[in-house]
Amino acid sequence: MARAKQWMQTTRAARPKLPDDAEKQMIVAACEAFIVDVLKPRFLPQIRPTEWNYVIDIHGAWAAGRYRFMQRYRSGMELNRGEEFDAPFARFDRMGPDRFDIYWMRHTGKWWRLHSGVTLVEALRILETDGVLHPV
Repeated sequence: MARAKQWMQTTRAARPKLPDDAEKQMIVAACEAFIVDVLKPRFLPQIRPTEWNYVIDIHGAWAAGRYRFMQRYRSGMELNRGEEFDAPFARFDRMGPDRFDIYWMRHTGKWWRLHSGVTLVEALRILETDGVLHPV
């Protein structure tokens, strides 16, 4: 039992470090500009309603030292037509001043760390170029 607990402690990701308000606002502004300037034009140039779930927006949200990138879906199915939900696809964890870990949301619903200790500029470039991190 003690070994299992020790293993869990060594493999668990470190918690993000909270920035001051000015740095948080800078991170959020950079991520929101990236969504508007890069992600939406590339991955959501127009909304295409279907009879299934379809993407209507790409947006982000800051919480507890993390910035999550999400797609907003709307249902076209008769049973729940018009209902909406968010599905995150990537996340930046602030680990220190201008240091971020990048996570990808696996199909299992679990976050998976792909990159560690990158700057915000590097993190945004990685999100733009690494197909694993792209919205579906």
